[in-house]
Amino acid sequence: MTGYAFVLPATIVIGVFGLFPIGYAIYMSVHRWRIRRGAFVGFDQFERILGDGFGFALLLAGLLSIALGHWLWTSALAGRGARWLLVGKVGAALTLVASGVAMALGYGLMRQTGDARFLDGLQRTFLYGAISVPVQIGLALVLAALLFQPLRGRALYRMLFFLPYVTPAVAGAAVFRAIFSPREERLANTVVGAFGIEPQRWLFEHRPVGQLVFGDFAARFGIELTGILAGPSLALLVIIMFGIWTYVGYNAVIFLAGLGAIPKDLYEAAEIDGATGVQRFWAITVPLLAPVTFYLTVLGFIGTFQAFTHLYVMRESAVRGAVDTASLVIFDTFYALNDFGLAAAQSLVLFAVILAITLLQQRLFGRRALRA
Repeated sequence: MTGYAFVLPATIVIGVFGLFPIGYAIYMSVHRWRIRRGAFVGFDQFERILGDGFGFALLLAGLLSIALGHWLWTSALAGRGARWLLVGKVGAALTLVASGVAMALGYGLMRQTGDARFLDGLQRTFLYGAISVPVQIGLALVLAALLFQPLRGRALYRMLFFLPYVTPAVAGAAVFRAIFSPREERLANTVVGAFGIEPQRWLFEHRPVGQLVFGDFAARFGIELTGILAGPSLALLVIIMFGIWTYVGYNAVIFLAGLGAIPKDLYEAAEIDGATGVQRFWAITVPLLAPVTFYLTVLGFIGTFQAFTHLYVMRESAVRGAVDTASLVIFDTFYALNDFGLAAAQSLVLFAVILAITLLQQRLFGRRALRA
């Protein structure tokens, strides 16, 4: 009873502010709910969002194929003979190609018959995470390695790089809006103008970066850059830059804690063996920081899929939804359309996507990171 008494306060807090809202969202998602609860509709809200059932099945099959391809690849590298190594690598490559085709076809069918705005928001969210998180992790790792050196005033530098993380998101987003204003005299256009580039519309530009940079070149060969191949819109790219600026310092602090746990004897032994600083970084620092990297990667993807505040502050109506990630679409469904049942269903779909990505990351990278 003493043990239960100690865990009871935390259980109550988690139940009231965590489990109960999730359960109530599930309850709302199976009803028509505009201001007041309406008729019970079952899974109609989810069918309205996901659209074609066959397309959804193809998408799931593509995700499962990624796990299968990873198993074939790791089995091939496990050393079961040259023939199995070749078969495993070829099988993994074919499986990954098939998974990409299946997910593309499945998404296309779902978008034709489902909630295209929400599904496009998910696609933008994937782009946001796929660009933002690797850049954040890479810059933070390099920055932490530099700040770990015995530099004069490194405590001040650590504070300065961590400062964006503790800056209020609304204030930081407002500053970025001023920097990336479409006016010629603003800072961003002044900088690109120094390189002979014409002023950009930045947060007011809805066209994808791929079209802006390579559109004319691709048109010569009859290629039209659209969809995910064209990349994010310029407005969304600016927002991604804000996310990177915000979280690099935080990730660097976590990496610094990990660097402090690496025995110095390993670096000294490698230096005696003639390893350069770059070789010590890739052979010792990066592998031994694998658990920290995995932890920050998982948190980074969860954070990007849940990001809302700075996206809401920095989006402009002129971009015609080009920066509307899944969280913004859910907010608009709830706040602008007053469709609480559909918004609840959309939030549960987003929850399932975050959970699936987390489990996939655990399956692909978690065991290797823990072994490190």
